[in-house]
Amino acid sequence: MRLHLAALVVADYDLAIRFFVDALGFDLVEDTPSLTNDGRPKRWVVVRPPGGETGILLAQADGEHQRAVVGDQCAGRVAFFLQVDDFDSAYDRMVAKGVEFVTAPRTESYGRVAVFLDVEGNKWDLLGPA
Repeated sequence: MRLHLAALVVADYDLAIRFFVDALGFDLVEDTPSLTNDGRPKRWVVVRPPGGETGILLAQADGEHQRAVVGDQCAGRVAFFLQVDDFDSAYDRMVAKGVEFVTAPRTESYGRVAVFLDVEGNKWDLLGPA
């Protein structure tokens, strides 16, 4: 058993793809036209860190209720955790690509960590070895 996908509600497919692929270095695994349950066009968009098994389904908000959670899917808490082998290199690359960090890097008992925002404002931990 494994977790295959986690959905992230976004405002715009293409902006989210650019963020995850260009700024974070994820792979675009799939971008396929699809239909909503009631027959309207949508896309099935999956991104995944290189070598990772679990992907993120970028789900464009459909309706007011979904638009209301864009950027706040976990009520302001860190919702996602991106583990890297070389923290400093990943941090420097992400800063150079314009990723907004809301905390400075620090060392905790579990390793190095800094909180950043995704394209929609959701909080992520960048995690690396101590």
